[in-house]
Amino acid sequence: MRSCDGRTGAIGPSRPTRPAMTQEEAVAHLIASDPRFELTEAEICGVSYRVFRNAPPNLRAFLQSAAAGYGDDGEVLVFQDERWSYSRFVAEVRQLANAMTDELGIRPGDRVALAMRNYSELPVLILAAASAGAIAVPMNGWWSEPEFAYALEDCGAKAVFADEGRYGRIAPSAARLGLPLVAVRGAAGPLRYEALRDRAGSAWPSCAIDPDDDFAILYSSGSTGRPKGVVLTHRSAISAVYSWLLWRELGPLVSGLAAPTQPPSWLITTPLFHVTALQANFLLGLAAGAKLILLYKWDAEEAVRISETERVTRISGVPTQSADLLEAARRLGAKLETLQQIGSGGAKRPAAQVGQLAQAFPGAVVSTGWGMTETNALGIMLAGDDYLAHPDAAGRPTPPLQEMRIVDATGREVPCGEVGELIVKSPANMRCYLNQPEATAEVLRDGWLHTGDLARMDENGLIYIVDRIKDIIIRGGENVATLEVEDALHQHPDVLEACVFPVPDERLGELVGAAVRLRPGSAVIDGRQLAEYLAGRLAHFKVPERIWLWTEPLPRGATGKLDRRALQQLCLAGGPPR
Repeated sequence: MRSCDGRTGAIGPSRPTRPAMTQEEAVAHLIASDPRFELTEAEICGVSYRVFRNAPPNLRAFLQSAAAGYGDDGEVLVFQDERWSYSRFVAEVRQLANAMTDELGIRPGDRVALAMRNYSELPVLILAAASAGAIAVPMNGWWSEPEFAYALEDCGAKAVFADEGRYGRIAPSAARLGLPLVAVRGAAGPLRYEALRDRAGSAWPSCAIDPDDDFAILYSSGSTGRPKGVVLTHRSAISAVYSWLLWRELGPLVSGLAAPTQPPSWLITTPLFHVTALQANFLLGLAAGAKLILLYKWDAEEAVRISETERVTRISGVPTQSADLLEAARRLGAKLETLQQIGSGGAKRPAAQVGQLAQAFPGAVVSTGWGMTETNALGIMLAGDDYLAHPDAAGRPTPPLQEMRIVDATGREVPCGEVGELIVKSPANMRCYLNQPEATAEVLRDGWLHTGDLARMDENGLIYIVDRIKDIIIRGGENVATLEVEDALHQHPDVLEACVFPVPDERLGELVGAAVRLRPGSAVIDGRQLAEYLAGRLAHFKVPERIWLWTEPLPRGATGKLDRRALQQLCLAGGPPR
């Protein structure tokens, strides 16, 4: 997608010290001069796409190729007091790949469920499954027991790995389904991670892995209620990673400044069961030769301390974490002088925060990104002076593989400045929704992914995300399906009607709100009782934080459906009569 007047924008800082290129010129230069970014065409599921000619064919080869950035002794992973060299990390990936095959009977195409926090075992297991030709299924660590049960059955898992905090929530379903359950990090059980590792062989599995074989299934809340399993392939993940690699190379070419020489050291602040942390941070970090530091859970002061001791150059997370980091650095008097990039994704960063971050950390480029689980997080990016000048924008399409359009309901591209649905064609797109052919056919049409996001493009080629077609609430980067929360509310015997909607929040962007009509004579006297009822049925981030109780029928639109927007406005304006 080009700008309305044919121009492209610059990435990175201004004040060039040598002749700079336009972004378009820089992309063409990299494609022509760097073998990593050479392009060709490939047919995937009957559709022709631009792809990287020389990218690794699968994640096993991708991990092996990362040796060039580390050597045997280079640090690849840090977790608390543990430090992993590249050779140690790869050896453990090989061992676990063999353990899955020899001890657990995992075969190519089988699904391996992973339920844990950001322990070092999680990336090892994801790459081990991929290296064995199996499919990793990282599960949301905040899920309740019923949510885990649904996903285990939906994905058809052949084995499960779980840490102490999730083991008890997984065990009943694993026993019912007859699945091997492997205990990780403090979990107590007959099958243990360490024992499997120590008994395993050390050679790479011999199975063949095609670029378009499935690599992972990541669950994302959809507007239909139940989480959708998003099926991602080896090629789709690597296409996203190599696109970001090219984007990183653009900065010096467009700005005219020399590339940074400090060794890359990246702090991963969000859970690896999300696509942003896994693909845009961990896998990209491997490709960039970065030292990757896992944060067990978000703690802004801990992030500041780690950033200083580990000389962190890149931090990327949801916007609330950027705000927390800013305040924590001020409290601790930390300047974070090694920081080169502060990124965000998962939700829109408040416009005022962009300038505040740039002022507080003048050596860092502030950036933002838009992407979806369905696109391997690849999508739109904006950074540096361009972002400071347009803090409300999402950015420009990340080159060079993607095609983007903004279209009307008939599929025709809308004029510059008009709002339409953003659609994306790219080899980084998902293969399908697991077990949901109708939902897949609805969003994937002739190679184009219909995102459900409403957008417009300005005369400079900047894309602005203005609304959502889907009934999704984005709470601090976590997607919440309104229908799923409504279904859970309707299970309460005193609830006659329920309508869930977003409530604006300065820190998290949106909170979950609900209007609930109760039965006459209900014993429910306030929203806290309903929230307590939901606590065992939904992950905590899905439980409404504001609940308005109604005794009259909830407002409906002309079609007879609940009028979500009208209810939201009524409740936020003061609430209904009781």
